[in-house]
Amino acid sequence: MGIPQITPTELKARMDRGDDLFLLDVREPHEREICNIGGELIPKDTVAANLSRIPRDREVVVYCRSGGRSQAIALALKGQHGFERVANLAGGMLRWSDEVDPTVTKY
Repeated sequence: MGIPQITPTELKARMDRGDDLFLLDVREPHEREICNIGGELIPKDTVAANLSRIPRDREVVVYCRSGGRSQAIALALKGQHGFERVANLAGGMLRWSDEVDPTVTKY
């Protein structure tokens, strides 16, 4: 059960087109204060308790700092919780800073 990977460049193009995406930020609040691309903040350890906040009728793109936590959450959403359209932001915010917006602070 693989999780599709979306690059920051692809995600930015889809955001600019107005695609109906739900961005799920699974970082911690202090990380979001450093940099933010507008996703819904639901920290990794609280996702299972907050499934009702994640729409099932939209494509969910999960992201974190580097892509590891978000990959684990994407797998759980698809495999354990039955979400059908889930993708992981490959490389997370670090790669976003490299490919899309160098003003985004790396940490």
